[in-house]
Amino acid sequence: MTQIIALAATARDRAGKGTARATRRAGSIPAVIYGNKEKPVMIALDTTKFTREIHRPGFFTHLFDITVDGVTHRVLPRDVQLDPVYDRPLHADFLRVSDTTEITLKVPVEFANVETCPGIKKGGVLNVVRHDIEVFAKAADLPEKITVDLAGFEVGASIHISSVKLPEGVRPTITDRDFTVATIAAPTVKADA
Repeated sequence: MTQIIALAATARDRAGKGTARATRRAGSIPAVIYGNKEKPVMIALDTTKFTREIHRPGFFTHLFDITVDGVTHRVLPRDVQLDPVYDRPLHADFLRVSDTTEITLKVPVEFANVETCPGIKKGGVLNVVRHDIEVFAKAADLPEKITVDLAGFEVGASIHISSVKLPEGVRPTITDRDFTVATIAAPTVKADA
């Protein structure tokens, strides 16, 4: 299950380019919370705290509880616009979710037992085919990452999605085939001339 992080925000009274610029000049980041069949809420986030959060691993797979004027909204980050020169956040979009909201999301893949994998111990090379897997799950069941266990795989093995243990309630969006997540390739040796 994904981690839920608390963030405080202040309400903005208007939307638009001029209001967003004024919010940035005041030292905050303009953002919007939308979805779940409710009215959008314009907010301003603390620049330092929000910048710290977006640089943490798995930012887009974490749920946030954003409190605005005493009301808490459970949200999932959908987009962050960055300054092209300074790489600072300019604006953020959050999707309001509930425990029953079903979401499609790309979840990063992590590999476990790399050092004990027989194929890699024999000189094989891990070839990652998919760095993230698009899954379909309820917001409460979203994983931060999908862990692929490499224990027992030999050189030449292909790790397919069917051999990956997905968390309860999580299923891949690609259902028509057993796609490859990674392979363990034989090492290439350069011949001396």
